[in-house]
Amino acid sequence: MLKIKPKRHVKFSAASKSLFFSTLKKRVDFYFKEKNVSIHANKKMIVKSIILLALYVTPFLCILLLQPPFLMGLVFWLVMGLGLAGIGMSVMHDANHSAFSAIKWVNSVIGYSLNLVGGSVFNWKLQHNILHHTYTNIVGMDEDIEDRLVLRFSPHTKVKFYHRLQWIYAFMFYGILTLYWVSLKDFIQFFKYIKSGLNSHSPGENILIFTKILAIKLVYFFCMLIAPTLFWGIPFYQILTGFLLMHFVGGIILTTVFQLAHTVEGTSHPLPDEKGTIENEWAIHQLNTTVNFSRESKWISWYVGGLNFQIEHHLFPKICHVHYPQIAKIVKHTAEEYNINYLENKTFYQALRSHLTTLHHLGRLPNINEALV
Repeated sequence: MLKIKPKRHVKFSAASKSLFFSTLKKRVDFYFKEKNVSIHANKKMIVKSIILLALYVTPFLCILLLQPPFLMGLVFWLVMGLGLAGIGMSVMHDANHSAFSAIKWVNSVIGYSLNLVGGSVFNWKLQHNILHHTYTNIVGMDEDIEDRLVLRFSPHTKVKFYHRLQWIYAFMFYGILTLYWVSLKDFIQFFKYIKSGLNSHSPGENILIFTKILAIKLVYFFCMLIAPTLFWGIPFYQILTGFLLMHFVGGIILTTVFQLAHTVEGTSHPLPDEKGTIENEWAIHQLNTTVNFSRESKWISWYVGGLNFQIEHHLFPKICHVHYPQIAKIVKHTAEEYNINYLENKTFYQALRSHLTTLHHLGRLPNINEALV
């Protein structure tokens, strides 16, 4: 059981000011009841999960058992990068939102597929389910828009001279983010969340949690980097090169897809007032800070796990993403009925261009708070 509390008091305006979300929820609930459909995974979701897991595991087995030439081996590692991103977006993501199944242990087992790619479920739930989903695009709360090394994602942080070129070099750094995640990020987050109060487990419980995280990392790096050379005799430089390629491919895909939903034109970055209150109720805040893309593309929807339906996902994270194309019609209609903008980019190209434009603007615009003084 996660024990959490916000690191500072931030709240949203009372939902009673608008009937939007209560109306929307009733309509979505009625849809599933009328269609007699479960909100959880269906056969297509199960098949997709098997395919994406196989896309990650099978190439690795081929590398070990077939020991192909170096260049062919790199192709297998590249495919593993596609599988890594697919697991992150379409498999573990739903399970760790309790959206894959109505059965708790099934979600737990599927959710631990995150361990296969070197991540920590414990930290991910805190960072993603709590901070990102609750405080979307709120600087200081949502870690997804924190400045990273040479990247600036918020208009409320200090602009540096090198940010002017971030729209050019951003994707190179996107490619190393999963590698940073599996090597350092989980440890940094673990202690950060204890210090901030987000993780309020007892010291004894945290020792056990840390031990599990450390054990997962050691097993992951041993299996991926040491065992192929130690037991199969594959040259270490080949394994290391392929491993880095896998993470570079997976990192670019994962980071880009998540950024296309929040760091694009049209989204807002609200700050709480002196009482710690955000102007809108939570549901309207989600529509103001989130953008869909490529809703009509069945291939993109299949691979990115419905993350192109980020509006629906943020409003209904416990509904499996295979249902988002259907309920998106309800969400959009209800939003328009209540005069709330339903933000979306029709194609992946439009979303990518909007992201680049936003990076360009953020790299040149000063801290918006300083500009208003």
